[in-house]
Amino acid sequence: MKRVVFLVDMNAFYISCEKTRHPEIEGKPAAVAGDPVNRTGIILTANYEARKYGVKTAMVLREAFRLCPDLLIIPPDHSFYEKKSKEVMNILSDYTPIVEQNSIDEAWLDMTGCETLFGQPAESAKSIMERIKTELELWCSIGISENKFLAKMASEMKKPLGITELWVKDIQEKMWPLPVNHMYGVGRQTAKKLDGMGILTIKDLAQANKEYVYKRLGKTGAELVLLANGIDTAPVKQNKEDMKSIGRSTTLPRDITDIEYAKSILQELSDDVGMTARKHGKKGHTVQITIKYSDFNTITRQMTIDATCNMKDIYAAGEMLLENNWSKEPVRLLGISLSGFDNNTEQISLFQADMNEGKQEDKIDNLEETIHKLRQKYGMEIIKPGIHVKKEKL
Repeated sequence: MKRVVFLVDMNAFYISCEKTRHPEIEGKPAAVAGDPVNRTGIILTANYEARKYGVKTAMVLREAFRLCPDLLIIPPDHSFYEKKSKEVMNILSDYTPIVEQNSIDEAWLDMTGCETLFGQPAESAKSIMERIKTELELWCSIGISENKFLAKMASEMKKPLGITELWVKDIQEKMWPLPVNHMYGVGRQTAKKLDGMGILTIKDLAQANKEYVYKRLGKTGAELVLLANGIDTAPVKQNKEDMKSIGRSTTLPRDITDIEYAKSILQELSDDVGMTARKHGKKGHTVQITIKYSDFNTITRQMTIDATCNMKDIYAAGEMLLENNWSKEPVRLLGISLSGFDNNTEQISLFQADMNEGKQEDKIDNLEETIHKLRQKYGMEIIKPGIHVKKEKL
C-alpha cells in the first residue's frame, strides 16, 4: 500500500491566534512581538498584510516600524498559543491516531489507508483545512506526499490556505528547480557551503556525487542528497498522548431554524464519528454537541453515556442535547464529538436497561460492524443513514 503523509502547517500562527480574540486587526498589518511600548524586541509572527511591507519573522521592531509605521503590535501570550495548538492537534487526531507534532504550529499525519473514511488525499486535506478554519478560525497549508520530507516541502509551496501534492514522480518538475536554500534541512551555513561547492539548486544537490558531498559535509550531506532525490524512510511517530476525542462539524449551506433538518445533519455527523471510533477501537462516555448561531455565538452541551462507538447511541445522545437546547435563533454550524474513551471492550447501549435490550444492542453493534467492513471495502457511499437519504430527496 502506498504511504500517504500530510504535513499540516498553520499560517502565521501566533498572530492568527490573536485575531480570534482581536477581530479589530482584520485587514490591518499586525504582528506578535516583544515590547510594543518601547518598540524593542523582534517580530515573532507577522500577518500577511504586514508581510506585504517586508515585515518578517525575527526582524527587530525598529526595522519593522520603519517599513510599516502603522504596524499593530500585540505582545506574545504563549499559554494561549499552546491552548490553540492543542485544539488544532485534537482536530488532526480525529483523522488518524498517528500524528507527530513537529512544532507548536505544524504536524505530520500518517494518512495511509484512510481513503475509505475520508476520501482521496486532496479531499481529506480540504476537510481538515475547513474544520480548522471553521471551528478554530485559523488558517493552514497542507502538504501531501508519500514521505515526511516531501510533505514538508509541499506544505511550503502555497501559502496561505494551500493544499499541494508532491509525490516522488513530481520532484523533477516541482522541487528540483528551487534554490538549494529552500530545501527543508538546509540552513544558512549549509547553504553557503553548498554554494561554495557549486551546488545552487536542489537539482544540483540531487545529481551531485554522494561521496564528494559526504567528504565536505559529513553524514548530513549524504542524507541531504537522498532527500533531494525524494528518498525519506523516516516513519511518522505517533504522539505519546492518545486520541482524546473524535468529532465532526459542518458549516451549513444556509442558516437554519428547522430542528428536523438539524437532526438530519447531526445523524450524518454521528455516523462519521461512530465509524471513525470503530476504526480506531475507541468507545467513549461523553457526547458533546456544538451549535454556532448566525451571529457567531457558539454553545457546547454534553452528556455522559455508557461507553459506546455505535452511531445510534451517539446520535441518540446528540439528538437529546439538540432538543433540550434548540431555540429560534438561526444556526450556521453544527458539530458532535465523542470523548472520554476507556479500554472497556464490552459494548453497552445508551438505552440498555434489561437483558432483552442488551441482546438487541448486540445486534446493532454487529450490524454497525458489518457496515464498517463494507465501507472499508467499497467506500463510505455504499451505505448511508436513512435520514441522510431522506434529506437528499428534499
